[in-house]
Formats: sequence, structure tokens, C-alpha cells
Amino acid sequence: MTYAVRYYTKTGNTKRLAEAMAKELGVEALPISEPVNEAVDYLFLGNSYYAFNIDPEVKAFVASLDKEKIGKLVNFGSAAMLNSTYKKVKKEADKVGIPMDDKEFHCRGEFKGIHKGRPNESDIADAVQFVKQYK
Repeated sequence: MTYAVRYYTKTGNTKRLAEAMAKELGVEALPISEPVNEAVDYLFLGNSYYAFNIDPEVKAFVASLDKEKIGKLVNFGSAAMLNSTYKKVKKEADKVGIPMDDKEFHCRGEFKGIHKGRPNESDIADAVQFVKQYK
């Protein structure tokens, strides 16, 4: 299996998850400003809600993906107020014909003092455990 990990973060929470997941998969976690040039079986995409939606940069990144190079997109992220971004990301992936895995990882993230310290070590361990199922 081949993997790539990309993330978008404003607070650093999703980056922490991405780095732990990528280490387990034996790849480097990169920001979405880095294109996916190689063919991969799974692209793990980390993101969160900003103003009740996924960031326009995440939408643009998904739109830029080559469906011939991506086997499946796996969503992950953290958020203080809202839950999963799965439906929002899937809507963008469907536009370019990239299938989404039905599983995802999501945990709480700290924002302006809400959920202080999250993602914590337990959340990071859960993220690592999540990616092990893809190995």
C-alpha cells in the first residue's frame, strides 16, 4: 500500500494529528500547499471547520487532485465546536470523481480555550491506531 498525508490547519491541531499518522505510515505529513504528484492508494486529508465550512483552500486542493493518482481519500481532523467535515469533503471529492473511504478520524481540538489541551496524547494515540487499519 502507498500513502500520502496532507493537512490544512490554522491552529496546529490538525498538523499534530497528521504528523503522528504519517509517522505510523512511514511518510511525511505535508501541508495542502504541497501537491500529490505520486500515485497513492490512500490520501489522508486533515482539515477542520472554519466559519461552519471547510476552508476554501481545502476545496481548491481537492479540486486539484488527479483522480487517476488517488485510490481513496480518507478524511481526518479536529474541531472545537462542530463534528466531522466528512460530508463537506465528500461533496468536493465527488465533483472530481475521487472515492472517499467511509471511515474517518475526528477528535476535539482546542480553540480559544474551548477543549483546552486537545488534541491530547490520547487523541494522538487514537489517530495512530486509526491508520493502522490501512497497513
